[in-house]
Amino acid sequence: MIHQLSSLAAAQKPAEVTDWAPRIGWLVGLAVFVAFLYWLMRQGWKWRGTLQGDLPPLPAAPEEPGEPLLTASGRYHGSTTAGHWLDRIVAHGLGTRSRAELTLTAEGLHVRRPGAADFSVPRGRLRGARLDKGIAGKVLTEGGLLIVTWRHGGREIDSGFRLDRSAAQADWVTAVTTLATTDTTPYLTEGATP
Repeated sequence: MIHQLSSLAAAQKPAEVTDWAPRIGWLVGLAVFVAFLYWLMRQGWKWRGTLQGDLPPLPAAPEEPGEPLLTASGRYHGSTTAGHWLDRIVAHGLGTRSRAELTLTAEGLHVRRPGAADFSVPRGRLRGARLDKGIAGKVLTEGGLLIVTWRHGGREIDSGFRLDRSAAQADWVTAVTTLATTDTTPYLTEGATP
């Protein structure tokens, strides 16, 4: 019996000590790779903003916007080139997602975004609105996004919003489209005089 125990003790070898240097090397390499990918994405975002540098600054909200026709709060999901739901516009902060407070007046659409640049779409630049299922970086069920189409700097732009009360989005489509199609003032390009 003692002989068996001593042979068992002799047969057992101590567990190998974990060699931490290769593991730490792999973790550091993975962290550097992830940081490099993040840097590439950031450079792509900045390059897209440079390519869209011809877009003029966004119109500011007027001091006296007038009586609100509709108001709502929700999320702003970004803007794209009209008709190209994956061609995100990032210039002037239009690519920044944020909370949004929308106000539609007889003067146009006013978008207040806490933590991001506010903007206003004058009535003469509104082209219409529709319900859709997606915009760059956000896809919902059919009719889940309010898409407002407007003109700025010679470009047609689609801006996507998801209202807190999604049932009200159909009312927004009707109101924005009515406001856009009943405009009696001619569209003026930036810098033009009437």
